Amino acid sequence: MDVARAFAEKERLQGLIDAAVLAAAGTTDKNARFAIASAMLSKASDEPLDIEDVLLAENADGSLTGTYSGSIKTNFLQLAGLPSFDLKVSATALASEESAASTDCIYVLASQGQDVLINSGANIYSKTCRVNVHSKASPAFIMNSGAKIDTAKFCVKGTNYIKNGGTLSNLEVGCTPAADPYAGTLPEPMVSSSCTTSGTMDGQRITLKPGVHCATTFNGSPTITFQPGLHIIKGRMIINSGATVNAQGVSFYFPDVNSEIRANGELTFTATAPTTGTYKGLLMFEKTSDASNNANKQQYIFNGSKGEILEGIIYLPNRNVTYNSTTNQVNRITLVVNQMIMNSSNWLLEPYTSGSSTPSTGAYVRLIQ
Repeated sequence: MDVARAFAEKERLQGLIDAAVLAAAGTTDKNARFAIASAMLSKASDEPLDIEDVLLAENADGSLTGTYSGSIKTNFLQLAGLPSFDLKVSATALASEESAASTDCIYVLASQGQDVLINSGANIYSKTCRVNVHSKASPAFIMNSGAKIDTAKFCVKGTNYIKNGGTLSNLEVGCTPAADPYAGTLPEPMVSSSCTTSGTMDGQRITLKPGVHCATTFNGSPTITFQPGLHIIKGRMIINSGATVNAQGVSFYFPDVNSEIRANGELTFTATAPTTGTYKGLLMFEKTSDASNNANKQQYIFNGSKGEILEGIIYLPNRNVTYNSTTNQVNRITLVVNQMIMNSSNWLLEPYTSGSSTPSTGAYVRLIQ
């Protein structure tokens, strides 16, 4: 039990150090780096780490290394003369002029086992997209026969996986996946207690103004237009089979993990993120500042689209995403999820490159160690 606690604590500390150096490496000012790293460490939902316990070192290539050395007390092994375990973690981040969006477009963050499942009929193609799987579990991913994943890179942190057939191009195991580029940086709107729309809506053509949409269901097969702006989806929005959705210049925000847009198949869906303003680049995102919300991962299904066009950042780190949809042209997205299932989808994919609401220094920051 003491050893298991020590390993769990070391992994938690590693995540904190990774986040701190990634946040701080984007600036070259030494004082600013210290302040940014301190702010990131203080955001930890449990037992924030004191910046005084972390050594920050600037390297000759401009990268930043953070190192923490400490210990954890034992409960049982102290009876055998071992009162504590020494713990040491470090990480190095480098900022370069390469854009994060120009290469990395899928991030799967979980490490619980079978964190990516690629089923028969899944077809994903991208010339430049890199897939980042953070799982070190056994297995980290499973791929079944009849699937084809052809991306620029399929990076898996762990080395154990199950491949029952299919084609998986440019697989690298035991590599360092790119970290979540948006952790702790996205704006979270205040959610009004009153609803702009709610309940069941009928009609062949329905237009929704920006606002809070509460547990809304659309009957029949209407054409639904979301006007440009922020649309807060509170509860489940159900869009029935055969509907057409137009959402140009729109951000969808989910204030908790039980809120979602659920389509029932045969949907034509066109959605693009705003190109200016507070929510620039954000197509779909969710609340992540609530620790209890973050601890309650839920399923999210991109279901049965017969034609789909998406452009923007889809930030759902608390969702186990199932993707069943078909695209009729290239989707340009950056997708961050907890776990991912790829079913019989035909997906043409390239990274989203039209900007985001993330604070920018003009550099792409990545972990190199």
